[in-house]
Amino acid sequence: MSTEPEQLALVAAKVKRVRTPPGPASVDPIARVAVDNPLPHLDRTFDYVVPEPLSEAARPGVRVRVRFSGKLVDGWVLERVAASDHVGRLERVAKVVSADPVLTPEIAHLVRAVADRWAGTFADVLRAAVPPRHAASEAAADALTSAPATPITRPPLSPLWAAYQGGPALVDRIADPHTPWSTMSPGPRAIWTTAPGDEPEEAIAHLAAAAASAGRGVLIVAPDARDVARLSAALTAALGPSAHSVLSADVGPGARYRAFLDVRRARVRVVVGTRASVFAPVADLGLIVLWDDGDDSLVEPHAPYWHAREVLVMRADFLGAAMVVGSTSRSVDAAALVETGWARSVVVPRAEVRRRAPRMVTTGSEDELARDEAARSARLPHIGWQTAKEALTRGPVLVQVPRRGYVPALSCQTCRSAARCTNCHGPISVSSGQAVPACSWCGLSAGDWRCTTCRGRRLRAVSIGEGRTAEELGRAFPGVTVRTSGRSASGEGVLSDVDDRPALVVCTPGAEPRAKGGYAAALILDARIMLDRLDLRAGEEAVRRWSAAVSLVRGAADGGVVVLVADPTLAAVQAIVRSDPDGFAERELVERQQVNLPPAARIAELVGLPDDIADLLRHLILPDGAVVHGPVAHESGRRPRAGEPRARALIVAPVSTGGALAMSLRAAAAIRSARKEGSPVVVRLDPRPMS
Repeated sequence: MSTEPEQLALVAAKVKRVRTPPGPASVDPIARVAVDNPLPHLDRTFDYVVPEPLSEAARPGVRVRVRFSGKLVDGWVLERVAASDHVGRLERVAKVVSADPVLTPEIAHLVRAVADRWAGTFADVLRAAVPPRHAASEAAADALTSAPATPITRPPLSPLWAAYQGGPALVDRIADPHTPWSTMSPGPRAIWTTAPGDEPEEAIAHLAAAAASAGRGVLIVAPDARDVARLSAALTAALGPSAHSVLSADVGPGARYRAFLDVRRARVRVVVGTRASVFAPVADLGLIVLWDDGDDSLVEPHAPYWHAREVLVMRADFLGAAMVVGSTSRSVDAAALVETGWARSVVVPRAEVRRRAPRMVTTGSEDELARDEAARSARLPHIGWQTAKEALTRGPVLVQVPRRGYVPALSCQTCRSAARCTNCHGPISVSSGQAVPACSWCGLSAGDWRCTTCRGRRLRAVSIGEGRTAEELGRAFPGVTVRTSGRSASGEGVLSDVDDRPALVVCTPGAEPRAKGGYAAALILDARIMLDRLDLRAGEEAVRRWSAAVSLVRGAADGGVVVLVADPTLAAVQAIVRSDPDGFAERELVERQQVNLPPAARIAELVGLPDDIADLLRHLILPDGAVVHGPVAHESGRRPRAGEPRARALIVAPVSTGGALAMSLRAAAAIRSARKEGSPVVVRLDPRPMS
């Protein structure tokens, strides 16, 4: 007999509700999604079912959340199709993160091409192409109503461009609205070397105004925030206050994403930014400008290590857009673009360059040694001191040194062996005149240091940084203001501008501030250190950095003079003395072609554990003409971490088979990734620097 109370027996049992998931979208129910996963063997799209409620929002180009390997991960819808080739059950799109299609088909195509060229994955490149979403900025952008763009009239030809051979024709073609460009009939391409005394920002802004007046979008890329700020100011003066956007990480995540949305929605059609802005979705892109293409800041520091110049060249080819690569010197890669006919050289005639340039003085010549025997070994020979003393009566003096810090490297006084830390093998350095020597990597004090080679205890300076240089110059020129500008790892301590009052401005390469009216003189110290770097591009880089310093000095007619403390017989020094960086780049290109080095060949660098490199090479199918060198022991030159690579191999292939080499490297990495074999191997194509 049941003991259940009679009243409860009258209560109806609770029925469990079962939710019926919504059906698939009625139109194109399958989304092809690029999942945010860096594993090489998963570098492809995956099919997902789009539920009907998400059908309108899940458009190509939007961010979504999908289930992958049992976890919810980010992804991008690249395509909507009617059916899937996959046999079996498909997962559903779980969520549309934002209905804004910020990944355009053009940029998706470019991202895929970049990943293929540098043997990387779509996900790795896409992280740089589209900035992280900022919801507040997105909401603010949605609330705005698009105002009609202010029409830009074609400016009269600038005297800056009128002085260049080919300059007027370049501006005319860019400003012509009646000639459409295409991949079969592209716009003009130019490699532009600025003349002494010219303001490159003003010249670039003039090009942007000419292109904008013809209804073309403009993308300008520069190495760092200082260059972007100067270009932005010039664009504001030429186009007005709201006609361009700045895409740079330095403006902050909110402002960056807001600017990105303005560009994506075609509210602005002129963009200036740093490295990642090469992927900016500029509407009707017709002109691409890259400033100072030899700067290493234009190399992506994360896999797959692409270079902004090469990405922009690819983009110009895809669209048929015009492209101008400008610098105070010329990179060997830019010289190769001229030699192949892809671009034309735009320069000021040599006679005019010599007329505008400052007077050049080198140390180490026979005449100079006859007057001053110390000129061969002195860090600041008498002629340099005398030049600075006289120039300080007329304005500021620039002093360029190659190393930052105080004394960044020390060695044993007795045997000259490099002073290394006993804890981590890092370099021993001194941070100030009162500091005890310490390791630059782990910070361990080296007050009781002893040489492992000869057991000596005395240390000597191998190189002098800008801090010690400023201290020494302060003693050599009492009563003179000494300012420093150094590019630290954090980017702090860099001056943008200085006034025209007498002062010594000590800086590292790339951190030179502009002086009002130009510097009265410049001293380039320790030049040999830059040339002695173990890098294929040491001479090219030295010419680039010296040219940048020389461009800031007044012309010889105004008393400007540059003292380059270096052997005048060296080719790189002669390029500066003769104001001929273009000729130096052309000769370097010929030499590299003779020995099969970049850009005349493609080189893949493999860095990792020896067994892992050997395993990757076993899976690799080399294209015709490719040669493997190594593996050999490799020291990275930076503070070691757990699992630090200890070997390196190089693969040299003809340029014509560079694409096949990249594809083979991707396939080999995918095989190892799928089999979970060993540790990853770092793959860099055309690495910078390359020793």
